[in-house]
Amino acid sequence: MHDMRRTKAQLLEELTRLRENEARTSALATGHERIERALRERVKELNCLYAISHLAQNRELPLEELIRQVGELVCASWQYPEITCVRIRIGSLDCPTQNYRQSPWVQTSPIFIQEERIGRIEVRYLEERPESDEGPFLREERHLIDAVADKLGRLVQASRTEAHMRMLSRELIKAQENERLRIATELHDHLAQDLAALKLDLGEVMDRSQAGAPDVPDRLAELSERLSGAITAIRNMAYDLLPPGLEDLGLVRTLARYCADFASRSGLVVDFFADGMDGVRLGFETQINIYRLVQESLTNVRKHAQAGRATVRLICSHPKVIVRIEDDGQGVDLEQRQEEFYQAKKMGIWGMRERARLLGGHIALRSRPGRGMRIHIEIPLESMNNDG
Repeated sequence: MHDMRRTKAQLLEELTRLRENEARTSALATGHERIERALRERVKELNCLYAISHLAQNRELPLEELIRQVGELVCASWQYPEITCVRIRIGSLDCPTQNYRQSPWVQTSPIFIQEERIGRIEVRYLEERPESDEGPFLREERHLIDAVADKLGRLVQASRTEAHMRMLSRELIKAQENERLRIATELHDHLAQDLAALKLDLGEVMDRSQAGAPDVPDRLAELSERLSGAITAIRNMAYDLLPPGLEDLGLVRTLARYCADFASRSGLVVDFFADGMDGVRLGFETQINIYRLVQESLTNVRKHAQAGRATVRLICSHPKVIVRIEDDGQGVDLEQRQEEFYQAKKMGIWGMRERARLLGGHIALRSRPGRGMRIHIEIPLESMNNDG
């Protein structure tokens, strides 16, 4: 009897061990299955991000098509791809997958360029699934949708930057050709003709001198005056192409001299004022761009403002330099023409805006009909310290 009881106890103990081993085996199998499933999800996520990076390398792919393909990649990367749909909206682009429809099971992430929100990506399940970390969605899927949104923002920014650079390159080439045409026209239509006429007149004077004509001194004085005018025109052209003495005299003295010369040539009263610029060191690139900003502003005043007076102010107010050009001309309704002024594809206000941007600054216009215009430019000193 004692042996039977012992045998029964041993059997129970053995059965308990078997059950414990079975439970451990089941737990290990469950854990193994969970790890394997998690690894499969991670592989899908990595494949998704890699595929998006690969798409971005195709420079010929239109942005809308790239976004559409990103949506398809995201669909295939979620836990239940067979019931997943995606919609990506960026600005005016709206790119849903073909199976997209509204449903209550949604996961979203905003798309930013720097701090500007430009759209969002949303992932939806079309059927109910068990609750997980975020509704039916995994915690890792939250990380993935945020990573995709961040990558989309970078892709859109790169696309816009590339398009902007192409446009800027075209405008700069066009401006260069226009400037060449202007110089060629000036040389051909004015200076060349004036000098040719002077040559003919000098030949006539020489003939008259040999004949003893009494008006030769007067004719020589007239020709000398005309020659002086041609020399002045050549100097003005050279002045417009590259301001003399900028590196030797510095920006303040060069601008003061330019404003005085501009006033004498145009008949416009130009007041120049500088403050706080003593000891401020500017690289040549910064100086020439500020000079061109003032030059373009005064040219616009002369051509369009119908003004009698303009004021140019150059002020250093740490940590920036302020350039302000004001006139008392006819002004303009900026609320109606703001887009025209800033987006017009021509080298005017648009070109000035690009110059300011190259220096890390910005430009603002203020005007009202009959009240003139103020152009306000701010340039950070950091850009000047890093110049050249």
